[in-house]
Amino acid sequence: MTENDISEGKTYAFVAYLTLIGTLVAFFMNQEKRNPFTSFHVRQALGLWLLYMILGYVVGGFDSWMLTMSFWIFFSVLFIYGIVGALQGKLNSVPLVGPFFQNLFKSIGQ
Repeated sequence: MTENDISEGKTYAFVAYLTLIGTLVAFFMNQEKRNPFTSFHVRQALGLWLLYMILGYVVGGFDSWMLTMSFWIFFSVLFIYGIVGALQGKLNSVPLVGPFFQNLFKSIGQ
């Protein structure tokens, strides 16, 4: 991956982490040019958002503020890690689940 790919893909890589809609916007905007940097971060963000929704549904059933706060802090740290990596132009996988997301969504950006 070249420095030019990174500089061109930073904006959409950042947008991918903002909301699930941002992930979809970055995905569809990346379809024409297929920037590998943006594709990497779209895979990470899509995995984080899907996991966030699935675990959020489960955590919401427990009605525990301690569990809810732990959930929010955990995902906030993961999203901030991804955003910082995107803005710095790095291909750092999100801790714990990043390599799984890259493997699961490997068809995105191909």
